[in-house]
Amino acid sequence: MTRTVDASDAQIHARRWKTLAVLSLSLLIIGLDNTILNVALPSLQKEFDASTSTLQWMVDSYLLVFAGLLLTAGTLGDRFGRKLALQTGLVLFGGGSLAVLAVDSADQLIAVRAVMGLGAALIMPATLSIISNVFPRRERAKAFGIWAAMASLGVGLGPFAGGLLLEYFDWSAVFLLNVPVALAALAFGFTYVPESRDPRPGAFDLPGAALSVAALTALVYGVIEAPERGWSDPRILACFAAAVALGAAFVRWELRTAEPMLNLELFRRPRFSVASGAMSVAFFSLFGATFAMTQFLQDVQGYSALEAGAGQIPLAFGLLAGAGSSVKLTERFGTTRVVTAGMVMLGVLLGSALLWHAGMPYLPIGAWFFALALSLGWIAGPATDSVMGAVPEEKSGVASAMNDVTRQVGGALGTAVIGSLITSLYTSNVQAGATASDAFTDALGIGFAIAGAVAVLGAVAVKRRLPARHAETVPTLVAVPA
Repeated sequence: MTRTVDASDAQIHARRWKTLAVLSLSLLIIGLDNTILNVALPSLQKEFDASTSTLQWMVDSYLLVFAGLLLTAGTLGDRFGRKLALQTGLVLFGGGSLAVLAVDSADQLIAVRAVMGLGAALIMPATLSIISNVFPRRERAKAFGIWAAMASLGVGLGPFAGGLLLEYFDWSAVFLLNVPVALAALAFGFTYVPESRDPRPGAFDLPGAALSVAALTALVYGVIEAPERGWSDPRILACFAAAVALGAAFVRWELRTAEPMLNLELFRRPRFSVASGAMSVAFFSLFGATFAMTQFLQDVQGYSALEAGAGQIPLAFGLLAGAGSSVKLTERFGTTRVVTAGMVMLGVLLGSALLWHAGMPYLPIGAWFFALALSLGWIAGPATDSVMGAVPEEKSGVASAMNDVTRQVGGALGTAVIGSLITSLYTSNVQAGATASDAFTDALGIGFAIAGAVAVLGAVAVKRRLPARHAETVPTLVAVPA
């Protein structure tokens, strides 16, 4: 029995869809916060007289803390209670958002963003592990599909919501939007979210937690700073070297300790490891592409910030359509075919940017956004179900966190690598005599095509190695011999 609950199992089962609604509300604000701040950066620059580097850290302090603490936060949820982790995260996230009313310097805002990143690290793995403990196996694919859609929905709505708020209010509104949503999720969570935890968590793996935080922080910091400093900058190379060394030390420790934080046997299960890799590749390609689209819409197409945000709304509809259709498709064709199809479609759509031109009408762009999100829905829902189905329920928190780490690190790498490539190609095109609009459009096409090629290569790996169905039973995790 993996649940420790105050209500009966029958009551938990009867409320499971209301539970999912609360979890979805919690996820929505995390997704919004990934992109909503971008449209407020000009206002923040004016408000705090901030440098470009300072503006970057207003965005990236959130990502750094979020990604760095995910694995540890998931483990803490398994140990002390996933509902407790969720509600603590909501308090930190909502409280940090409200604290902007007292902020009077750029450094204070960066600190507030870091607190919000900590809240997000507690919220995200808790939501996924609670689903594993509330829904029976036959319904989890549908629940995970909805989870995957809601986890990404805010990303698509963020630019529009931010632009709309800034039309009528000041920069603080993009933070204060989180407060009522967090309060609602917290209030409904007291009633509709049951508590669950690992009944036999063992000793807390403090060295493993410290090594994982250090390795992830070094990696994400290097990825964030590389586009500005250059990929060959000594500080960036030192970050990547430290990430490799700390990651190797983490693996070595986890193999040797009797009670590891992350049991590495999981990576011997293709339903876990290959599906996690597919998520990482998909988010590398997707985030690398969508990061540049705001620039394309505003700088090349001439859209205002609000128009550029509205132009990305089809992402939200595509995600919902992808999440809904992926469940039935997976039941009929299996995980392998659906995830492979999603990744191939993602690759083809990204490659189609080679045909774009400055001044093109919005209709094909809007259709492209919708189809791109649809392909992500076919990847994220089934892949998440595959990852979580490969893990015993009592270890769902750390498995959920690992799933989230692959998404965040893959997305950060995609933004940095593809963004740097597009910038470099754009500079070369301008120096060769192309107009700014044509130079950026051509650079965008090549950068997107490379991201698309990565997605197609990922599809090949998925086709060959990802099992189509869950095992009848999930084997208990055992220590991996060193």
